[in-house]
Amino acid sequence: MDEKLINVTIDGRKIAVGRGTKIIDACKRVGITIPTLCYLEDISAYGSCGVCVVEVENSPRLVRSCMHIVTEGMVINTHTPRVLHARKVNMELLLANHPLLCTSCERNLNCELQALAHQLGVRESRFGRTKTKFEEIDRTSPSLVRDPNACILCNRCVEVCESMQTVSAISMIGRGLNTKVGTFLDGGLANSPCTNCGQCALVCPTGAIVERSAEDEVFAALSDPTLTVLVQTAPAIRVGLGEAMGLGEGALVTEQMVTSLRRLGFDRVFDTQFTADLTIMEEAHELIDRITHNKPLPMITSCSPGWIKFIETFYPEQVDHLSSCKSPQQMFGAVAKTYYAKRAGLDPRTVRVVSIMPCTAKKYEAGRSEMDGAFKWWKKEMDLSDEERFADVDWVLTTRELARMLERIGLDFSTLEGSDFDDPLGASTGGAVIFANSGGVMEAALRTAVETLTGTVLENVEFSDLRERAGIREAALTIGESTVRVAVANTLGNARVLLDQIKGGESPYAFIEVMTCPDGCIGGGGQPIPSTAEIRAKRIASIYEEDRHKPIRKSHENPSIKELYETFLTKPLSDVSHQLLHTEYTKGDAYRY
Repeated sequence: MDEKLINVTIDGRKIAVGRGTKIIDACKRVGITIPTLCYLEDISAYGSCGVCVVEVENSPRLVRSCMHIVTEGMVINTHTPRVLHARKVNMELLLANHPLLCTSCERNLNCELQALAHQLGVRESRFGRTKTKFEEIDRTSPSLVRDPNACILCNRCVEVCESMQTVSAISMIGRGLNTKVGTFLDGGLANSPCTNCGQCALVCPTGAIVERSAEDEVFAALSDPTLTVLVQTAPAIRVGLGEAMGLGEGALVTEQMVTSLRRLGFDRVFDTQFTADLTIMEEAHELIDRITHNKPLPMITSCSPGWIKFIETFYPEQVDHLSSCKSPQQMFGAVAKTYYAKRAGLDPRTVRVVSIMPCTAKKYEAGRSEMDGAFKWWKKEMDLSDEERFADVDWVLTTRELARMLERIGLDFSTLEGSDFDDPLGASTGGAVIFANSGGVMEAALRTAVETLTGTVLENVEFSDLRERAGIREAALTIGESTVRVAVANTLGNARVLLDQIKGGESPYAFIEVMTCPDGCIGGGGQPIPSTAEIRAKRIASIYEEDRHKPIRKSHENPSIKELYETFLTKPLSDVSHQLLHTEYTKGDAYRY
């Protein structure tokens, strides 16, 4: 007998499971899904909702399956009359204080509370409201909207912010009937260390926290004949949009996505992957410059805005390690409103750039005061006044927002024929595609940096060590006579580990990639809900599949990027490049919150 196994009986079926297994996970082994609202695998087991209860033989009380570990000989019953009654009553108690405004809620038909109420047979709540007043909706954040009235106190958002991201922007505050999720001194998300990552919105089982929508503003711009509205799509959208439109998990819908955006009315459909390639050109040459001129190492990637807010807030003394490159989203806005506008004969003041992003933090990034490189460039060319200032990117839509817009116009996504991106800002390589996955920016940068440094062709462009799904992974590369060590971290909690190494003078790396969200952008806070590890694995596979089928897989070989440098930027790290494509950072203070 294996001493590591525990024998249990679940609904009359005997099975052996590993020691330390929770009841909820043991039940999965026999094909039984226990309903939950507060449980979040590997992150949160708060036990507040009470809908996961089961009956354990010889236990006087029902047991919360998300919190209890199996023991030898345990007999578990998952759907006795006592269990079903308790689950239903607990659900009614949760609904007693819920607004029940389902038809106008952003999470309608994709709400765990709604779905479980239906599953448990709850058609009405017999209990009266115990909270005496409605809370004020928190609209302070540029990225997220919090409605405490829709909150069921499941604690998921608190746990993901604290455990995964180590930010702790929100917590349970108050006591008894006054308990709620809030920020320090209840000052709102904008007055907290919130990084705008949106992981809280991704795990919320109701509509208590959602992205700040720009749908109506974009619809208005599309109907304005005086404007030229350009759209850019991030790499992760092509494996998220189909999912949001009812196709399979991780469905690759690049060409159908382009067609759908044209049907919405965008004047030009471009690809953020174009400026992902551009980012690699600038970033790889910046890395080479740092290595050859003994500048601060490790250099750390700068394309994830939640990560930028994190390091500015919690490790301001280390911002010199950040690459000065703007993110692909912001590079696109700057290039679209200068290079493309001039080439197309457009007045930049009438050009609007819309980004489709998997990330709620991109909304915050687009509104940062320093993201106006195109205006500064044109200010000299056209003698513009400061009152005429315009941002590089006007609006950011998440994957979910775009899906809602397509549904609003009645578009049957499954029947769409594919089409190609517009030129010249639609051309990209495999190196740009893999930006969607954690490790992809590093891999793309190495494809270019290695060839630039050695002058030899890199035959194998796939770096398998960087494709592991660990929170932190590393690789050692031989470049000429030197060995260069690099690292990749996804989630801010893992980034903190690497930053503490740098702080302690113990970092062995020359280059570090950090992505804010689990598995990278494909797990971004604006992606379809749910976004489990299994679903993200399918999205990752589709991204690597598109990379393999790209005719060009190295960013520096993109002919449209070459033309951009030849006719406009001159070379990587040029004066024009620095003006439009690079930025500076703000040293914040976590203790002010």
